[in-house]
Amino acid sequence: MNDRDASDTLADYRRQIAALREKIRQVQQTIEPEPVRNYEFASATGPVRIADLFGDKSDLIVIHNMGAGCRYCTLWADGYNGVLPHLENRAAFVVCSPDDPETQQKFKAARGWNLRMVSHRGTTFAADMGYQGETGWLPGISVFGKRGNDVVRVAHTDCGPGDDFCSLWHFFDLLPGGAGDWEPRFSYR
Repeated sequence: MNDRDASDTLADYRRQIAALREKIRQVQQTIEPEPVRNYEFASATGPVRIADLFGDKSDLIVIHNMGAGCRYCTLWADGYNGVLPHLENRAAFVVCSPDDPETQQKFKAARGWNLRMVSHRGTTFAADMGYQGETGWLPGISVFGKRGNDVVRVAHTDCGPGDDFCSLWHFFDLLPGGAGDWEPRFSYR
């Protein structure tokens, strides 16, 4: 296919993707909020309840991160850290993992993250939200809202290679051969 034909075809596909995203947003708005209990997490500053994580925002994005041992979750968190000011201008944002707060803080410092982190260790939070499987933790995102004194989950989705939450995959889509057999590392030195 010549460049012009390929460009036209790709532009058409991107328009179709944009239309599908609009349909996704429309369906998302119809989901009935799911009440959740006011879970307590461990943090570097002590116990904190999910309702307190909102701060002055009415929405809260929680990243279900598998912990410091997961290269993929680290890749995603590196990206979230880069857009954190933009995210936090719109909603509260926190990364939640099974690691204890001390491990989280060491890993956070080593990565240069500004992300707020909490630990769900010893709670049923990840399992209750659908992010613990038979073989362990699963990555994903949950969005919560405050309705008076109550907390509700209004959206959630899984994360994985090729998803919309890590821009790296979309850059790789432009390369001949895509991502190929590439996998993230903690360091490339």
